[in-house]
Amino acid sequence: TFHLSHLWTQVVAAWASLPFPARHGCSLPDALCAHQQDLPWKLLSPCREQRTRCCFAQSVVLRGISKENHISFPGKQPPSPLHGCESAEQSLQWYLHALFPGALSTAHVLEQPCRTLPPYPQFFSPLLTRQGFLRDKPPHSATAVESIPVLAALQSSPVLHTLLTSLYKDVEKLNMRRLASFFSAGVEQDEFQEALEELRTLAQCYKTGLEADESEADSD
Repeated sequence: TFHLSHLWTQVVAAWASLPFPARHGCSLPDALCAHQQDLPWKLLSPCREQRTRCCFAQSVVLRGISKENHISFPGKQPPSPLHGCESAEQSLQWYLHALFPGALSTAHVLEQPCRTLPPYPQFFSPLLTRQGFLRDKPPHSATAVESIPVLAALQSSPVLHTLLTSLYKDVEKLNMRRLASFFSAGVEQDEFQEALEELRTLAQCYKTGLEADESEADSD
């Protein structure tokens, strides 16, 4: 949600991993190392995912992963830079910087998981334990998932250019003569046109060279 009457309006795209893919007893660095190529979260906002990873800034929160589950390697070389971090937050921060170099990233890790007790719908895979962690094979009898680890992210990224531009074009196509009641409610025609222009200007704030190339490729 955003209000177009302010110059410094900012828009973000929402991403989530529900549940966050991790095995019971494994450390956060191990879980992150398993997803160095494919992102462990999906886009929730109505935007088309980009072929190229790009992000201006992001805030990421991971719930349900124990901070004490960090493995140390005294006198030995850690198997990866993620394992060499001193805390779970640092591991997640390093992971974000590796995926989105140059982006401003903040990371928070909370031990409290997301509860999925009734009436939460049980649409989970049988490969999840009661605590929402992955296992190799399903159990002999079905078990309800009582909680899950969750990763949520808010990103300022070029995907918003496509979303805002599409919104601008849809609103621009409206036949305002058929919306007399809309303007009779107190909205002036000039104010509406100004807000529409601000929406187009806002969309340009999220445009990059990479995003423009993708738009041209799709149009071809």
